[in-house]
Amino acid sequence: MSPQVRDTWRQWRLPLAMLGVFILLAIATAALSSPTPGGYLDPDATTPEGAHALTQLLRDQGVEVNVATTLDEARRTARAGALLVVARTEFLIDDTILAGIAELPGDRLIVEPYREALDTLAPHVREQGTRRTQIVFPQCDLREATRAGGARMGGTLFNVTAGAYRCYRLDGAASLLRYADSGRTITVVGSGEFMTNQRLAEQGNAALALNLAGVRPSVTWLAPRVPQGLATGDTSLFDMIPAGVKWAAFQLGLVVLVVALWRGRRLGPLVTERLPVVVRASETAQGRGRLYRARRARDRAAGALRAAWLDRVVPLLGLTGISTGEEIVAATAARTGQDALQIRTTLYGDAPGDDAALVALARDLDTLERQVGDT
Repeated sequence: MSPQVRDTWRQWRLPLAMLGVFILLAIATAALSSPTPGGYLDPDATTPEGAHALTQLLRDQGVEVNVATTLDEARRTARAGALLVVARTEFLIDDTILAGIAELPGDRLIVEPYREALDTLAPHVREQGTRRTQIVFPQCDLREATRAGGARMGGTLFNVTAGAYRCYRLDGAASLLRYADSGRTITVVGSGEFMTNQRLAEQGNAALALNLAGVRPSVTWLAPRVPQGLATGDTSLFDMIPAGVKWAAFQLGLVVLVVALWRGRRLGPLVTERLPVVVRASETAQGRGRLYRARRARDRAAGALRAAWLDRVVPLLGLTGISTGEEIVAATAARTGQDALQIRTTLYGDAPGDDAALVALARDLDTLERQVGDT
């Protein structure tokens, strides 16, 4: 080794060693700090509200379980002869997303559907009220239900205009329906509590969940973790980057800074420059509203208003992002003293039919938010 090469190596030996250490730390951080899902009926969540135990039981029985959080992910695995499980329908508030799910092949198991999702994915089924979840016996001839026996059912109750199995009845309506439509089997359940980690071991819950979700060799489990199809404007690109990537980027940036301070030359103070244009937030909101009005996109405008209301008010209710729609409605009713059915219609009802109805919805949301904040 020549003296010149030796001197160069000695000069760069320490920076290269520091760079190698920081790269190893970044890789370890990215591997160990991946986000852990914890939402209601999330098939990967090990929290009490998650459904990891059920999906693990399905895999132990040889069923292929494909987890999807978006329509695009579901499209890659859904196929004829398979089962599509649709959960967290309160996040499916866009008609385009719902129409895309309706076009997916295979049988369907729809869990706690809200009205818009029910109208699109199970058009023959109608809501018949709600009841508190409790242990109920099947009272029907559906083999999957009779073999399971009593299970924790309730929630939303349904009726159907076509011939169907009506199981786990309360007040004359069923919390489990199954019927055939267009060559596929559609099953609707009014509550998903019996599928959660916390409730799976109760009475016949596990048997019913396995009987309903394990009827096909392959299952695509669609459970969104954020609202689909609508951008509320509160989530930036930086927020969507996984935590491990952020830590890796921070550590690599620190390495670059150290090397820059060690090798760089001082160039004097920075020169500030005024921004050429300042856009007020109110002008951005008005421009977005005018676009909605020009396209008569009252459904999207209503969805944006409801999503923004949930982002602001759910923390005031003492709830979190894993709270279900029924929990939000119940907490709001308890806080304000208003009728729970009216609150549910305001937060999760149909899209306004005209501009006057959209204005009335905005006024109702504003009044409801002020009532929550004042109590």
